[in-house]
Amino acid sequence: INSWDINAINGIPSKGLLQVIPPTFKAYHVKGTSSNIYDPVANITAAANYAADKYGSIDNVNSAY
Repeated sequence: INSWDINAINGIPSKGLLQVIPPTFKAYHVKGTSSNIYDPVANITAAANYAADKYGSIDNVNSAY
């Protein structure tokens, strides 16, 4: 759980491997995966769906590589 960024300050800390906030997890959750934000598969797939929706493709997300 991230307890220091703007989301945490606003009362909705990001959680799990890819640091998803609960409303985003709920909106981009993949049916058939766990509804537990800490489940790695559910967290990763929700985060990937969010990135694809927001940026058009996971490849368009700025990263360290």
